[in-house]
Amino acid sequence: MNLDGAGNPLSGSEGALIAHTLLGDGLPREAEDHLWQAGLSYHLDEIAEKHLHEAQALAPGHAAVLIGLYRFYFYKARLAEALEVAKLCISKAARENGLLDDWRRVSATDAAFDCYENSLPRFYLFSLKAYAYLQMRLGDLGEGHAAASKLVELDPTDKIGAKVLLDVLERMGQDDDR
Repeated sequence: MNLDGAGNPLSGSEGALIAHTLLGDGLPREAEDHLWQAGLSYHLDEIAEKHLHEAQALAPGHAAVLIGLYRFYFYKARLAEALEVAKLCISKAARENGLLDDWRRVSATDAAFDCYENSLPRFYLFSLKAYAYLQMRLGDLGEGHAAASKLVELDPTDKIGAKVLLDVLERMGQDDDR
């Protein structure tokens, strides 16, 4: 499957902005130090992952740690593990937004999804986009399609860029028809 152009939903400038907004609150200094060490030792998989797990032990469920774990697994092509972290991010974002835990039952009026400046709903949307993308990459196209369709429902102006995932699926379907 070629998802080039679909991108990593929790990376780049959007992921950095979300991380910056969500991450400062309540992160113990020692956990932050482990995140920095993980970044500095990224090329040494075992050491970097050990630092990430130390940060997780010190600040379980903290968005900074979850995004760090997600990025590590994603860029190391450990997509099944990245998917598990994306699920944790969805659950965390759902709790913090006062949403139902099942993303299928969330509606556009349940949070300020239309307010791009509001970091908590945006974190939810990007986490769901990561989930959709990874489901597609891992071959569960139906689940990926359902999640991407939910994103378009929650974000009809497509500020999050979910339509590109649906476009990829549509092109794949056209290729199958040939």
